[in-house]
Parts: sequence; structure tokens; C-alpha cells
Amino acid sequence: MRAYLATSIAVTCATALALPFSLATPAGALPLGAAAAPTAVPPAADPAADPVVHPSAREAAPDAVPQETDVAGSTQSLPLAPLGDGRRAVGGSGAGVQGLARRDVRPFSLVGVVWDDARAHLHGTVQVRTRATGNAQWSAWQDVEIHNDDHGADPGTAEAASGALRGATAPLWVGDSDGVEVRVRPDRQDDIAAAVAEALPEGLRIELVDPGPEPAAARGPEPRAGLAHGARAARRAPTVEEAAAASVNAQLASVGTAVIPAAAAAKPYIGPRPRIITRKGWGADERLREKGFVYTKAVKAAFVHHSATGNNYTCKQAPSVLRSIYRYHTQSSGWRDFGYNFAVDKCGNIYEGRAGGVAKPVRGAHTLGFNTNSMGIAVLGTYGSTTPPAAVVTAVAKLTAWKLGLHGVNPKGKTTLVSAGGKYKKGKKVTFNSIAGHRDGYSTACPGARLYGKLGTARTASAKYQGR
Repeated sequence: MRAYLATSIAVTCATALALPFSLATPAGALPLGAAAAPTAVPPAADPAADPVVHPSAREAAPDAVPQETDVAGSTQSLPLAPLGDGRRAVGGSGAGVQGLARRDVRPFSLVGVVWDDARAHLHGTVQVRTRATGNAQWSAWQDVEIHNDDHGADPGTAEAASGALRGATAPLWVGDSDGVEVRVRPDRQDDIAAAVAEALPEGLRIELVDPGPEPAAARGPEPRAGLAHGARAARRAPTVEEAAAASVNAQLASVGTAVIPAAAAAKPYIGPRPRIITRKGWGADERLREKGFVYTKAVKAAFVHHSATGNNYTCKQAPSVLRSIYRYHTQSSGWRDFGYNFAVDKCGNIYEGRAGGVAKPVRGAHTLGFNTNSMGIAVLGTYGSTTPPAAVVTAVAKLTAWKLGLHGVNPKGKTTLVSAGGKYKKGKKVTFNSIAGHRDGYSTACPGARLYGKLGTARTASAKYQGR
């Protein structure tokens, strides 16, 4: 379907956050042919594997009055190399085990592995272990979900053809850490030709994402050191991107609010609007995404996902998880914005995802081949063997009752979408449940067997919220 680009509302830009050191961009963040700025990084044990780090802010001159600052955050990008204990390469160095020996790094909370060619598949396993900040103990090896190519922009779209996309695993939340070790093992092949064909993709890198501190909206008012009695810190004017992201929700809440409040049903068969935490509320740095918004014509189906980032997070940490995934999607994977339209944490809190307006048909990058006329909901966590809390199912039901209701869709009904390519041939018409799982649109285990098994309950509850 044809998408159109919505223009942003221009406002005055302001100064950006100062960082204590100068850093450079993560894997692939620079345009092709662009030269990276000189970097200043502390000495590392292995000079050949020094990290490249990308901050989300620029250095600013000091002001007489303290300014309300942005959320920081950064990405360390470290190249992987053949490991000495791996099998000898077959047909080239790419076929052996690659990784990164145990080393100290700057603090981070989320990891993922990326590679140069988004069309290349990683046939093997990716494992990491980390050391919690301030702790000498290392974690056990943790598996990273490698089947992530079933997400992303539809073939033929501007986002897919941007040239910025990279192959990537799913991200994994590990919590506040300052040490990492990585190993990537290719699938074993007895046949030499098959082994060469299944060689690991070129340009493997580990991405270590620091989500930065909580935004001021989440922390609440704080005293400002050094201010005279009764003085107030100057509020930073919103950037063009921040103003645009906020203005598209202006009919639902005041511009710049951290939360869109719940509201009663306005019309028959439209569920009550649930409480939604905005991008400002979870601290999205609007400079990371592409400008403008891309829309589709309607929302006929909701695809439910799990983020596969693990369940080792608290609901208080959910905004940090979102900022990390957002940075990984945009800066490491090369997507134009956060991939999903909405996210839900384990406590049932609902978050605005891709920018463009929660009530609008924003085209996401969540279900390859079926991003047109649909929306994607990511439940934070991994639900292959873990049963999702009841609050998660309730949140999915409330969100779909409202959003599908805006487009006249019965949550217990069926809908037909046209494939843009992927699991189904381009142009093929495919019928789905109105609330479907990611696995229905692509060959994947997502959203995990346990969450997928709860979708029937979500459909029934959603229809009831619509008054059906």
C-alpha cells in the first residue's frame, strides 16, 4: 500500500547535552563514504579491538543557568575475531568460531551482534556472558536469539532500500554491566561445500548499548545544586523532532506529556483508550530516528511479538529496556525508528513505539511482509517457556480493543492482508486472525509458545472491551 510522509512542525532547536568525553559512531552509523571524527578512548588490553562508541548528544558550552538535559546513552561497537579454540576455517576465515575474549568495557545494559549484509543469514549460535558493574562474578553463558531477519521493513519500501540496514541478532537485556565475552559458533557441516556456504557473515560486531539515565519526566522534579534559593533551572526548548513526535498526539493529551491518560469509549465497538506512556515518558531521543513519519492506510490486524530480550528486568527498568532496543534498532541495525508500534512490559504498562501518533496508522518494521495495514505489539521479555503474566494479556486486549476499534475491526474476526514478500510470495493474499502472532506471518517461534497460547484469551477479552 502506498505510504505517505508527514511533515514535522518546526520549532526552535536548543543546545544539546554535554558528555565527558568525545566518542564516535557505532557499526554502520555513518553514511557510506563519510569519515569518522577522531575519537578519544581509554587504552584497552587489545588495541586491535578498541570499541567505537556513539553518544546521543553533542558537547555544549556551559551556561550561567543549568539546562534541563537530554537522556544520554551510547553504543560501544567491538569487532569480533577468530578465536584460538575454534575449528579451523573451511574455505576462509569466516567459517571458524569468532568472538571476543573476556574484557573490561564501559557500562552497558543490552547486547546484540550485527554484521555487514542484512541479506546474509547467521547459521550458528551466539552466546555472551557478562559481569555486573561493581561485581567480580561473571554470568553463565546466555544464548542470543539469532533469528531476527523476520522483523524489519517490507521489501520494496524506502526503509528497506535505504542502504543503512545491517544483519542483526535480537538484542538481549543483561542489566548494568562492565565486562563482556562473546562467542559465535557456525553450524557444524560435514560437507566442505556446505561448510563454505554456511560460513559466518562478514563484519561481525558486538554492540553494547547503554540506555543512559531515566528522563526527567520519569524522575520527577529534582533539586538543582548551585542554584540560588527560589531560582529555577532553565527548561530546554524542544528540538524539531521532539515537537513533531509530541504534536501528533495533541488531540489525546497536552503536547509534551509523559502519559496519555485512559479515556472512556467514544463510540460503539471502540474499546476504551488505555493509559499509554509516550515516547517522551520513556525517554526516546528523537534525534536517533529519521525525520518525518510514514503511514499506511488502515490498521486491519495486530501482530503480537515478544522482544526476546529476556525476562531479567523489573518494570521500573522497562523504559531503559525500550531506550536500549530503540538505540539498537536505529544505530546498530540501521532501521528508521523503533520497529514496533507499541510495547507492553510484564506489569501491563503500555508504551508508544514508532513515532507518528498512537491513534494513527503508522507503518512499523515488525512483521516482514505484512507491515502495511497492521500494527506490531512487542511484549518485553521471552515467552517460549515462560508464561506471560495476566497483566500482559489484559494490556494486549485493551490496546487492541481501542486501536482495532478505531478502524472498525472485530478482535475475534479475520482479516486479509497482501504480502510484500517473505514467508509468502509478494502479492499473495493471506487471511489472519485480527489479533495474530508473529509466527502467523513468518517462519519464526515469535512470540514464544506460551504467549502465543494466550492470544485466544486476548481476542475474547478484546471483543468484550469493544462491547461485542
